[in-house]
Amino acid sequence: MQKIDRKKLASLIDRELVQFQTKTPTSQRLTEHAKSSMPNGVPMPWMSEWHTPYPLFSKSAKGSRLVDVDDNEYVDFCLGDTGAMFGHSPDATAEAVGDHVRHGITTMLPTEAAISVSRELQRRFGLPYWQIAMTATDANRFVIRMSRIITGRPKVLVFNGCYHGTLSESLVRLRDGKILPISKININPAYEPSVISKVIEFNDVNAFESALAEGDVACVLAEPALTNVGIVLPEEGYHDALRELTRKYQTLLIIDETHTLSTGFGGYTGVYGLQPDFFTVGKAIASGIPVAAYGMTEEMVTRLVEASGGESSAWLGLGGTLSGNQFAVQAMRVTLEQVATQGAFAHMVEQSGRLADGIRSVIEQFEMPWHAVQLGARVEYMFSPEPYRTGGQAQAGTDRQLDAYTHLYFLNRDILITPFHNMLLVSPQTSGKDVDRFNETFKSLVQDLI
Repeated sequence: MQKIDRKKLASLIDRELVQFQTKTPTSQRLTEHAKSSMPNGVPMPWMSEWHTPYPLFSKSAKGSRLVDVDDNEYVDFCLGDTGAMFGHSPDATAEAVGDHVRHGITTMLPTEAAISVSRELQRRFGLPYWQIAMTATDANRFVIRMSRIITGRPKVLVFNGCYHGTLSESLVRLRDGKILPISKININPAYEPSVISKVIEFNDVNAFESALAEGDVACVLAEPALTNVGIVLPEEGYHDALRELTRKYQTLLIIDETHTLSTGFGGYTGVYGLQPDFFTVGKAIASGIPVAAYGMTEEMVTRLVEASGGESSAWLGLGGTLSGNQFAVQAMRVTLEQVATQGAFAHMVEQSGRLADGIRSVIEQFEMPWHAVQLGARVEYMFSPEPYRTGGQAQAGTDRQLDAYTHLYFLNRDILITPFHNMLLVSPQTSGKDVDRFNETFKSLVQDLI
């Protein structure tokens, strides 16, 4: 295995920083201008947390391409960190919502499109009943509340290294056997984490049963595979064990497919036949227009009605004035029916496989101590020789210096990848030439490094 020369790596990062600043002067100028009205010059904090000295300002995006304000055109494998997984502004969605916006955006009333959407969600994911939210965070929040109402239990079990949005229950980590806030800065959370959450490592069936056996867990909130610390795949039989044990201890199972939707047409749940009590999904299902959905079994509907005693959904903390608005629902209908099709997924998964094969070939050729993982249309390269089996292992294997080098290297050669880790997504518009371009650039990146 190759050993990384850290002094050489630091020198390469300096080289790439200079090149980035040379090609993006307008982004630098706009950042300074924006700082007078926005912290760090951005509308959301994470937009300033790339491996760059200032944010890259976007000018336009279409299909698999993004153009910045200096007119540099990038092959986009970030795709809005999944929000644009089916390509930027797909024609069918853009045309439909452009026409629909003239006929009302939100009315607090159902539309016929909502029936089409709910039936399509039934068909893809298998759960019979569906509701609409604004974000996947909201969808997760709502089904957690439902789970607590149904079970009368307080705690939510999540997996170390997970991410399910800005939920207090999931903004936790496992360190030295203790449940702690995800950030050291969060020294005074609203709730002591151990009061509302349990955290265990992914793929640890014994720890899972021990956590449920105490009888205080309302629900398990799980991605089918971890995706926010690098892709950590479930071991064989793991999901069968999750379902068996949650039923044994009368705990509800929530599957969050906001990222793992990339697995295939029915997400991981559809492809592998999972049987959750609740299901949540967001980001990509309306081509990037804010909307999410949550599904539930008939049993959950019945138990919720019985447990809630006829209380208004608003008093139960379910809903939002803009949730289910007709504009977002129409965007979701067109995306599901005309954009996120079986044919689109077939292309995405095929090209993703070519991408993963190319990355692995370079790793093998140059004997790099790295590996690559594929999850449908999603690929990630990580800086360890073997795949991780837990979120704790993946977090421990983070290499910020190598992250900075590879991200800057790709940006300077007009390729965009997800900023917070090394994830790549393939869209329906991503071509074989785009994949070849990435793999050739990855090879030159490694050659420069060694």
